[in-house]
Amino acid sequence: MSGTTTAAVRPRRRATGAGANRWVVLVVLCVSLLLVALDATVLHVAVPAVTEDLKPGAMELLWIVDVYPLVCASLLILFGTLGDRVGRRRVLLLGYALFGVASAAAAVAPTAEALIGARALLGVGGAMIMPATLSILRQVFPDRRERALAIGVWSAVAAVGAAVGPLLGGFLLEHFWWGSVFLINIPLMLVSLPVGRLLLPESRGDRNGPWDVVGALMAAAGLFGVVFAVKRLGSGEPAADALTTVPLVLGALLLFLFVRRQRRRTFPLVDLKMFTRPAFSTAVGCIVLAMLALVGLELIAAQYLQLVLGLSPLQTGLRLLPLTLAAMAAGLAGARLLRRFGPRRMVCFGFCLTAAAVLTLTAMGGVDNAGLLLFGFVLLGFGLETTLFGAYESMLSEAPAAQAGGAAAIGETSYQLGAGLGIALLGSVMNAAYTPGLSRVPGVPESASAAAGHSLGEAYEVAGRLGGPTGAALRRAARDSFVHGLHVTLLVSAGLLLLGAVMALRLPRVMQCEEPAVEVPAPREPQMSRVSA
Repeated sequence: MSGTTTAAVRPRRRATGAGANRWVVLVVLCVSLLLVALDATVLHVAVPAVTEDLKPGAMELLWIVDVYPLVCASLLILFGTLGDRVGRRRVLLLGYALFGVASAAAAVAPTAEALIGARALLGVGGAMIMPATLSILRQVFPDRRERALAIGVWSAVAAVGAAVGPLLGGFLLEHFWWGSVFLINIPLMLVSLPVGRLLLPESRGDRNGPWDVVGALMAAAGLFGVVFAVKRLGSGEPAADALTTVPLVLGALLLFLFVRRQRRRTFPLVDLKMFTRPAFSTAVGCIVLAMLALVGLELIAAQYLQLVLGLSPLQTGLRLLPLTLAAMAAGLAGARLLRRFGPRRMVCFGFCLTAAAVLTLTAMGGVDNAGLLLFGFVLLGFGLETTLFGAYESMLSEAPAAQAGGAAAIGETSYQLGAGLGIALLGSVMNAAYTPGLSRVPGVPESASAAAGHSLGEAYEVAGRLGGPTGAALRRAARDSFVHGLHVTLLVSAGLLLLGAVMALRLPRVMQCEEPAVEVPAPREPQMSRVSA
């Protein structure tokens, strides 16, 4: 009897300890997320300094910027499912260590190739950290009401990291060399490792059957090919280019084979039956569609602020800051909204509010209207975060606890794919609407018009070389064409968001919360059994 009682008490004590420290655990997980979010954007402002110091070629510079999100997106499923098998805390702590080592290597990289390698290692560390944070959060907060609040804080921290990255990078570059944008990770990692080991609970999923190493590598290679091709399309490379088409076809083929392999295995790496649940598949689709509609738009908006309105990078960051603050507010209010309105109405409302913000921004023209931009960006940030919060919470709550790592990896992968596809799709729409307006500018040679049609920045360069009334006419035509293209892109984005609102109608109407388990004390054994023992 004593053995039975001990076995019953041990897991109960572990659960109680984890519950008592769950908000401290949330803080540790948020620090992890903040580091990954910061590193995704902090390098953007350091690119000119890196170019001046390391003298990378055009292709090397592209890889310096893109290799981190590319590697991270490719390995999310691999490390998410590995955490389910060997322990999520173990994978997270290894990710901390690798992130710190890679940050030190990036800070002192003597060549462009060394920096690319260090950024790739950072991507590996990020892929170990991201799904582990969400899956541990899923395990530490078994009550859905508390979990919704935790996810709201988690998503607010993500918004802070994405916004603070460029500002922090700009501050460091004014006082130190470009490598300092990586060194900020090291002290945080040195603190996070022992604190994480001490406070974070270990958890695993089902350990039946062997881990599918071949399937994990197939998923990683397939995602790498697809994400690589999508990023090339988003940067304006032609779709017929072999360097785009071949990785896309091979990546799609590997993902198809991966899905078929998982369906046939007794113990699959990813339980694809999760997608048969309407709430899970709909939530994943909403994440993809939200990012598809908005990420490319944010890049175009930044170009509008700098090239059309003539704002500096710092002024541009400050103009976009209300978007981030509104996103933080939506994340913190998300749990209350979810309880009050339920997943269906919350996500549908988020999509509709974001579409209204996008349509409001169609009033932007060649003249600065600070009030309109402030109102539109606040609506945009609040609506987007409301949508993503409801979708992420529904996806994570619908997935079995044993598959939390795989579910978190699927959510993060859908986020990355949606972002890449959005840049490619909305960038193509923007170019299609922008280029025709420069084909018949009086006095501008055909070759100059063709060069100006590549981008607004290049049009300004061509106009500067031409000079005089012809250059001024080209500059004016390019600005007007860009504003026209922005309006068309906004309308397409609004249509995608309204499509997402319709998709969200498949989500559950009510937030279904599990009743907390009530511990029933074990009946006492009769005194005679104790004597006989």
